[in-house]
Amino acid sequence: MTTTDPYTYWAPTGGHPPQSDLLTDRALVTEAYTVIPRGVMRDIVTSNLPEWTGTRSWVLSKPVAGGAVTFSQTILEVAPGGGSQAPEPQPEVEGFLFVMAGTLEVTHEGTAHTLTPGGFAFLPAGSTWSATSTGTEAARFHWVRKRYQPVAGLTPEAKFGNEADVEPSPMPGTDGRWRTTRPLDPDDLAYDMHVNIVTFEAGAVIPFAETHEMEHGLYVLEGKAVYRLNGDWVEVQEGDFISMRAFCPQACYAGGPGRFRYLLYKDVNRQVEL
Repeated sequence: MTTTDPYTYWAPTGGHPPQSDLLTDRALVTEAYTVIPRGVMRDIVTSNLPEWTGTRSWVLSKPVAGGAVTFSQTILEVAPGGGSQAPEPQPEVEGFLFVMAGTLEVTHEGTAHTLTPGGFAFLPAGSTWSATSTGTEAARFHWVRKRYQPVAGLTPEAKFGNEADVEPSPMPGTDGRWRTTRPLDPDDLAYDMHVNIVTFEAGAVIPFAETHEMEHGLYVLEGKAVYRLNGDWVEVQEGDFISMRAFCPQACYAGGPGRFRYLLYKDVNRQVEL
């Protein structure tokens, strides 16, 4: 049994807490994972990017010693009319965009694509693209970046679409209560990263501690759950972000009352570089 209500996407808007608030929150940094709760995504921690106009950003993850090293993940807030004609400063880096609010027009190799909430774009390394916020409200979206690891004879294609138009794949044995929407073909070895949308209905679980080489950036789009990270149970809600190092044991329980959904980065399909 699965929920058919329209998808929702929680995106930060900044601001500041009042001086009367206690200094209490759920931010965690450990040897295995980092939790950035939505309450710390305030005006004071935004960055301006030189390639973008009318834009501010929250950097959620970047390669750091002792942490995840394969990717960066940033939320951009682009005011109407703002954007960039040359967003990516490193030609060897590929990108994945996922829109949570507003309208973003992405022009790739001369062809324009309009992305609304739930819209995504995969932009291969070395390709030419631009992005403009074309709606009446700010466009808020994720930008996941990774240095592409080329393999002879394999070339990834640019991809554009909306998660609503991608059929989710149910996890076997769950009656569709745990399912994954995959914008990129998991069988195409040209891609060395995936960004998926994972959905749990209330009460669904990951019933074992996944322990693997893939790093994760996990942003909660909707709902709340309890996540098992290394040896800890951590409560998370929509707007929270988790960075997981390689081999961090992980599981979750979606307690409800509604569904629990998140955007998930992982590095895949490549030999370990020594």
